[in-house]
Amino acid sequence: MAMKELDLEEQEKLDALKAWWKDNARLVALAVLAAAITVAGVNGWRWYQARQASEAGRLYDALTKAARGGDAKALRDAGGALAEQYPRTLYASMGALASAHFHFERGELQSAKAQLQWVLDRAASPDLRDLARLRLAAVLLDENAPQDALKLLEEKPQDAYAAQYDALRGDLLVALKRTEDARAAYRQALDKADAPGGEGSAFRDSVQMRLDALGG
Repeated sequence: MAMKELDLEEQEKLDALKAWWKDNARLVALAVLAAAITVAGVNGWRWYQARQASEAGRLYDALTKAARGGDAKALRDAGGALAEQYPRTLYASMGALASAHFHFERGELQSAKAQLQWVLDRAASPDLRDLARLRLAAVLLDENAPQDALKLLEEKPQDAYAAQYDALRGDLLVALKRTEDARAAYRQALDKADAPGGEGSAFRDSVQMRLDALGG
């Protein structure tokens, strides 16, 4: 008797489950489909990002190889493709910095400035923007535009670049014949270079030499 009651109870549960499934099968199917689409979308996005990074990396390798070989056309082609097709990748910003160095070494200051400005405007990494700003200020000093360069360095950099910013600020102030301000900037650079994680001895010696040339 107990077994019959149990069978009856199980049958009732089964019938209830069948009824629920009949009423909700479509919703369950849609939920499963939505989950599958989400998983596929995430995997597809990861695949897309990985492919973007791979292709951008290939172009960056081509750019740096062109820079080492002095091939200006190949460098422009690779740099242009990076900027147009993969502007949001780190490779694009690093490629622009490498291109800027290439042009600066050849005295092509306008081209160098254009590449550095691109990094300032587009780079997602604050470190790369700080580096671009530092190099652009150095180019402006080379162009005898120290006042414009000083304005550029008003932006507070990441700690990793703070000592270099102060040292270059000192150089700019020397060019403007503001000797006392230059001394103060060099001293700040030395203080920051001595801090934990600061610059190496070569940087410190260079700044100390410039400070000594101003009378210490």
